[in-house]
Amino acid sequence: MSTEYQRALGRRIAQERKRRGLSQPELARLVDRSVAWISQVERGVRKVDRMSVLEKVAEALDIPLSELAAEAPVVAASAEEIPGTASLRLVLSGAHSLRAMLHSAPVPPTSEIKPRVDRAWELTHESRYVELADLLRGLVPALETAARSAPEERRAELFQLLAVTYQACSAALAKLGEPEAAWIAADRAIVAAERAGDPLMMAAGAFRLGFVFLGARHFDQVEETARTASEALWFLVDEGKPEAMSLWGGLTLQRAVAASRLNEATTAYEHLARAREVAERLGEGRNDYNTEFGPANVTLHEVAVGVELGDAGHALRVGTAVDTSALSPERRARLYVDLARAHAQRRQVEEAVSALLEAETITPEQIRNHRITYQLVSDLLTMQDPPSPELRELADRIGV
Repeated sequence: MSTEYQRALGRRIAQERKRRGLSQPELARLVDRSVAWISQVERGVRKVDRMSVLEKVAEALDIPLSELAAEAPVVAASAEEIPGTASLRLVLSGAHSLRAMLHSAPVPPTSEIKPRVDRAWELTHESRYVELADLLRGLVPALETAARSAPEERRAELFQLLAVTYQACSAALAKLGEPEAAWIAADRAIVAAERAGDPLMMAAGAFRLGFVFLGARHFDQVEETARTASEALWFLVDEGKPEAMSLWGGLTLQRAVAASRLNEATTAYEHLARAREVAERLGEGRNDYNTEFGPANVTLHEVAVGVELGDAGHALRVGTAVDTSALSPERRARLYVDLARAHAQRRQVEEAVSALLEAETITPEQIRNHRITYQLVSDLLTMQDPPSPELRELADRIGV
């Protein structure tokens, strides 16, 4: 959607709303959106990026859809393919399991393999995709072969490591906007976990699959995957098993985000409340199965939900008070991105740029290669004319 169309659409909606004698709260009720959402659309700072939503607005205003859809609304333009993406796809394209079944090989000790698996997750969290692809190119076939060549007593452990490796690959591909490849990696992680006889590792695979569906905007699939997995885990949560609580909490936070993107505010905040209860029972934040679940991460998701629902004030109040020191660089940077989005909703350009620059100091590759950042900076450029030197330099680094 061009910024010109976005602004023109906002003006047209405001004009037609007033023509019909509707207030913003009345129109919000008719289209099942928040008043803040209506205000942001009319001011041209929020997109209507789904035709189904535009149809509801046209119906509420009693005008033909064609009068609003002068251009087909689309999701933000993306930059060129990020380095490392193609290599990660190729890692999944090799017939490594077939070779492993037909050709046995010496099995390296766990002390040699596990640090490489841990390193894969470090690179994933740091968004260092080229290095991750280089590592996985050798690690995935090695683990596929080792898990099938090992004596029976070692196979479960090796399949667990294989599951964790595929989870890292899925997480990276999901962040890179490659849902099909990320889905394949998540599915392989679940299969490896099942071969290991590890139900919690299978739940961790479902957690990764939820991120894939979120990125692909398949919110009904997010809900179905997270709901069924969390329901299966509940008896372990009720017994107080920490690892199960972390996984259940992560899955429930995914349900909250999915609900917020469907503008189901009540449902989203209910999921957040349930997740917070379990996080408080769990105590300090943990990182079981790379969920980073705990009170701080619940608050980070509350910020994200607030931004999705157009409640920028709530997002900023909550987000500026949370202590993220125990979280990964990836999560800390994402908080600043969400705070920048909240500032942008209020047309506070300088504050939004400051938040993005803070995020860039934490994980430069993630910020410079993320489609949300790309679109956000594009929007900020339209709000500030001429742009400040800081915004212009940031735009140049991102490629806007």
